[in-house]
Amino acid sequence: MRILFLTHGFNSLTQRLFVELRQLGHQVSIEFDINDAVAEQAVELFKPELILAPFLKRAIPETIWRHHRCIIVHPGIKGDRGPSSVDWAIMENRSSWGVTCIEAVAEMDAGDIWASVEFPMRATSKSSLYRNEITDGALAAVKLTLARIESGTYTPQPLNYAQPDIKGQWHCLMTQDERRIDWQRDSSEIILRKIRAADSQPGVKESIAGKGYYLYNGIVETQLNQPVEADPGSIIATRDGAICFATLDGAIWVTHLRLVEPKGEAFGFKRPAAALLHDQLTSAPEALRVAELPLAPEVVPLGETWQEIRYREEAQVGYLYFDFYNGAMDTQQCQRLQQAVANAKQRNINVLVLMGGEEYWSNGIHLNQIEAAESPAQESWRNINAMNDLCLEIINSPEQMVLVAMRGNAGAGGVFMALAADKVFARHPVIFNPHYKSMGNLYGSEYWTYLLPKRVGVEAAAELMHPRLPLSAREAEAKGLIDLCCDETRDGFVEKIKAEAVQLSCSAGFADQLALKNVQRKQDEMLKPLAHYRCEELEQMKLNFFGFDPSYHVARYHFVEKLPKARTPSYLASHRRLKCG
Repeated sequence: MRILFLTHGFNSLTQRLFVELRQLGHQVSIEFDINDAVAEQAVELFKPELILAPFLKRAIPETIWRHHRCIIVHPGIKGDRGPSSVDWAIMENRSSWGVTCIEAVAEMDAGDIWASVEFPMRATSKSSLYRNEITDGALAAVKLTLARIESGTYTPQPLNYAQPDIKGQWHCLMTQDERRIDWQRDSSEIILRKIRAADSQPGVKESIAGKGYYLYNGIVETQLNQPVEADPGSIIATRDGAICFATLDGAIWVTHLRLVEPKGEAFGFKRPAAALLHDQLTSAPEALRVAELPLAPEVVPLGETWQEIRYREEAQVGYLYFDFYNGAMDTQQCQRLQQAVANAKQRNINVLVLMGGEEYWSNGIHLNQIEAAESPAQESWRNINAMNDLCLEIINSPEQMVLVAMRGNAGAGGVFMALAADKVFARHPVIFNPHYKSMGNLYGSEYWTYLLPKRVGVEAAAELMHPRLPLSAREAEAKGLIDLCCDETRDGFVEKIKAEAVQLSCSAGFADQLALKNVQRKQDEMLKPLAHYRCEELEQMKLNFFGFDPSYHVARYHFVEKLPKARTPSYLASHRRLKCG
């Protein structure tokens, strides 16, 4: 089937649908929803059999839906309508939710229902639900919709609230008044729910030291032996760039903030909370002064308190977890993670498993922190070198076999950081973006010119880097990019990785595998030292960062400021590619 995606952006849900439908043999092209005329032109060029809207922020023009079948992928149960669907589901503490495929009509979300898939609501943020349950549900609902359309015999269900299976309702746009935290009345659990319902957008508005901020990524502190002696709403600690608020019944961490009204040289995008508040905190009243709480990765057992990097050991296997918001890794985070890897390698372990975070494995350098730096070019250079140091630390592990367990998506340098390990495992929903060029023709580093051809060959490496398209985990396995795509659930995947790691650590052939790895590394080094790969890559990156072509800096600015799309790139919009001959 010829399917045109009309979408606000190429987010994780859209990418997953894109790769999965193409694998099923559908011809898919993408058009960003810029304005009516551009959308109408895309329809005329592609002549789709179906228009799919997986992520829209406005209605499809009547000039399109009147003449073409348009299916809206709505993140709600049957009958749910409105722009804040998942926000309300979290705030109302729903036990289950769903995704529904609705045919576009004049009234928002009021068209005939082609398919609906429900799932249990996990206690997590809106963005996490989107990346996991909602994306899985959308894929299932879209597949069912396509099968029903292709059958030619299915009649979609009209929206009729008298029907017992239509349990949703209209939900208006959630306002900041409805999201507002009442520090004198709200428990930690209620505050957490409010922050989760607004993450990743729009955030929860809060006043701190006389300035307005949006709060993101809340985590309840569970390692409190006694009540906090501070007024609810006051900041009592920082750790890894996050700030900790006192609450009525404990404390809650918030990792990121965004200014409500950026002025002058202030930035209007998300940044680590402590970095953004630095000046306000140092000049704030005593109640707002902070005490830094350093915490080594191995000090506190997993799950007892929040921290970005955590470590634990079982049966001579070390597990290193790193949970960086949205997968972005700034210079200091790379340095802390490199030190954690180095520390783990000094322990009595045979296998080191890099677990990443639940939501993301890694997306490489931290574009927001770079944009906010005094010299973005210099900070880009510092950040990429810190990433390279981390990759080198992983590659040079002669005493351990290093495994990667990808539980979340990976992009750009994060993909190649994973390839620095000996074996790479990924869950089946994981999406890979093993390329850099979409960020202003960035060349990339992280030893990719060594690691990628070594796994897939020179020709396949070029094919992966050129199209700028995402890959499913199954495609990544088929191309040799990773070792194994696993079909397990989230928890089942972790258990499988643990079993694999323990089996490898205890196997009779472990010493032989380790020896073979080290012989291969020495041979590779003799053919061409890693330092040469790094030098060659960084020569190209210097041109990106400090050269005359500003493409990288322009693309980065557009990305972090979330500026509206001006066009759809041709590698996504196949209907706009020039045809030769």
